[in-house]
Amino acid sequence: MMRLLVTGGAGFIGSNFVHHVIDHTDHQVTVLDALTYAGNRQSLDGLPADRVTFVHGDITDAALVDELFADVDAVVHYAAESHNDNSLNDPRPFLDTNIVGTYTLLEAARVHRTRFHHISTDEVYGDLELDDPERFTENTPYNPSSPYSSTKAGSDLLVRAWVRSFGVQATISNCSNNYGPYQHVEKFIPRQITNVLRGIRPKLYGVGENVRDWIHADDHSSAVLTILERGRIGETYLIGADGERSNKDVVELILETMGQPRDAYDHVTDRAGHDLRYAIDSRKLREELGWAPQFSDFESGLAATIAWYRENEAWWAPAKDATEAFYASKGQ
Repeated sequence: MMRLLVTGGAGFIGSNFVHHVIDHTDHQVTVLDALTYAGNRQSLDGLPADRVTFVHGDITDAALVDELFADVDAVVHYAAESHNDNSLNDPRPFLDTNIVGTYTLLEAARVHRTRFHHISTDEVYGDLELDDPERFTENTPYNPSSPYSSTKAGSDLLVRAWVRSFGVQATISNCSNNYGPYQHVEKFIPRQITNVLRGIRPKLYGVGENVRDWIHADDHSSAVLTILERGRIGETYLIGADGERSNKDVVELILETMGQPRDAYDHVTDRAGHDLRYAIDSRKLREELGWAPQFSDFESGLAATIAWYRENEAWWAPAKDATEAFYASKGQ
C-alpha cells in the first residue's frame, strides 16, 4: 500500500486515475486540486472517504505542497492548464501552472526525497505530416507549437534537470489524446457528443484532416500506474493505444453511433497553428513494462464514452451553455 498525492485529481484524466487506483489497488490517495473551471469535485463522488482525501489548493503554494509531500510516498502530477485555444487567448495561466507549479512540486520532491511521476503530452513533439509513416518516440526532438505545448515541454525539461542535478526519483510519460468520462465539454469529443445530445450540430475545424492518436482514459491510467510501480527512474515512456483517427472520422463516427447522419455537422474556421498529426510509438512501455491497452478498439471505447455522457447530463450540463457561448463568440 502506498500513500499517493495526485495533483489535478479532480480534472479529467486525474480523476480517472484516482478511480482506477481505488478500483485496482489498496493505495491511499490525497487529491490536490485548485478547482479551476476544468476541475470538478463531483468527478470524485462515490469514492470511499477512508481512502480518498481532497485538498483544495494550488500547486504553486509552496507551503501547502511541502506539507502534503511530508505525508506521502509518491506523487503523480496531472495538474496543468491544458487547452490549446485557451493558451492562445491568454498564455499566462499556462506559465504559472505548468512551469512554476511543476517547479514548486519538484522542489518539494527534492527536499522530501519523494517518488515523482510527471504527466505530459505528445504535443511537446510538435506535429507530423499527414502522409509521414513515422510516429513519435522517446527520442523525438521537442518542437512545441503553442503556449500550451511549449509550457508542457518546459515542465518536462525541468523534471529531467531535477533528476540529473538533484537526484529526484522521477519518471515522465507523454501521452496521446485522452477521451472518456469526466472530460470537460470544451474538449473535442465531449463537445461533439453533448452537442448531439442537445440537438446542436457538431463543429469541425477546417476540413477535419488533422489526425490525433486517441487513448481511453482508463488505459492511460493503467499505464501511469504501471510506470509508477515498475518504471526506471529518469526514463520517459510514451503512452498510446494505436488510435490514429482524423477529426473528420471521429465526428462522423460519433454521429453514426448516436443514430445521426454522418454528414450532420458544420465546418468552422480552423484554429491558428493547428497541428496536423500526432502518433505515438509505445513499444518501449509495452516491451519493457509489459503494459497493453484494454480499449484497443476505438469504436467500443467511444461507444462507452457516449453512453457515459448520455447518462451523466447532470455532471456536464452546468458548463455546456457557457462553453458554447464562448465558441459562438469566436465563430466556432
